[in-house]
Amino acid sequence: MPYDALTGFHNPAADPELAARAERLKQLGLGEPDAHFDRLATELANAADTPYAMVNLITDQQFFVGLHTPEGTRHTMVPQDHTASEVGRVMSRDHGYCPEVLSRRKPLVLPDVYAAPRFAGNPVVDELGIRVYLGAPLIDPQTDLVLGTVCAVGTEPRSLDSGHNSLQLIKQVRDDAMRLIYERAGERLP
Repeated sequence: MPYDALTGFHNPAADPELAARAERLKQLGLGEPDAHFDRLATELANAADTPYAMVNLITDQQFFVGLHTPEGTRHTMVPQDHTASEVGRVMSRDHGYCPEVLSRRKPLVLPDVYAAPRFAGNPVVDELGIRVYLGAPLIDPQTDLVLGTVCAVGTEPRSLDSGHNSLQLIKQVRDDAMRLIYERAGERLP
């Protein structure tokens, strides 16, 4: 079992796409923080009205090639217990909801992670105070590989009826991210 959202278990050797994904990311020139992707993450955070957003490339770990955090926080989230946790460019594959999006190959919108018991126990809930997640897979149309995700996260739950608008937004940003990936690589998006 490559990844299980309930247990967080991940075995890179059991992920048949891992090597192919890493090679395709390299071909596309992805793997370093990029100001263009940071701007896209900022646009997503603003549109989603969330304090955090990422363009996330996933191999044996999660790497935020694009990252937005609130001004002055130095990539720190402060959950309800007021214990600061750093949000850097790298996160374990057993944290967060992007690995689930990678596996399912479909967008995931959680207006309130507590409303879905399967997702309420994720480490980011306790460690970072995450209550809202919206994410979509970045599927390379040339290879059909999921390269990673775009996502926005917040610490204030939303009403469940906000899901439709969040889904439309994350799909649009997903499309924008794929155009940017291909543009930056000098390739034509099929």
